[in-house]
Amino acid sequence: MALLSVRFRDPRSTEYDFISLIIVRCPGCEKAALVVPGPEDSGPGGRILFRPRRLVCHGCGLSRVWSGRLVTLSAGAAQPATDPYFGMPLWLQVETRHGWLWAYNLEHLDLIRRFVQASLRERAPWYDTGQKMTLVARLPAWIKRAKNRDEILRAVSRIHASLIAA
Repeated sequence: MALLSVRFRDPRSTEYDFISLIIVRCPGCEKAALVVPGPEDSGPGGRILFRPRRLVCHGCGLSRVWSGRLVTLSAGAAQPATDPYFGMPLWLQVETRHGWLWAYNLEHLDLIRRFVQASLRERAPWYDTGQKMTLVARLPAWIKRAKNRDEILRAVSRIHASLIAA
């Protein structure tokens, strides 16, 4: 078992904090591809969720542009997760006996790892202003259970290794 961190404090991150870079499986070559903000995205105005996006694969040169209005966020861990824009399967995901563990990018995966690894997990204060249902608060119960800690950390390691092998 990995050395447990003493404390994890919820940084109040939401799913929207991690969608600026999403690692997906390329539909052309099945290698890792990126969903990034499009070059048309010049100003800070507007909602970050609906800004134009590009799907770019460095393996086969595939490039697609998304400028639509329909965004589908993955709900739950019962099935493989897809990116909200192009519907491509996420690269950083693995199936466990409890369900699918997934992350949009390495920063998202690291947040999950730090949360699961911690022996003391602190929520953000209820009286504090801002987002109440953070990404950590929305994690499935099986990820939060201490009895599943070793299994989840092994799954996070497998996910990380899959990106290195790509």
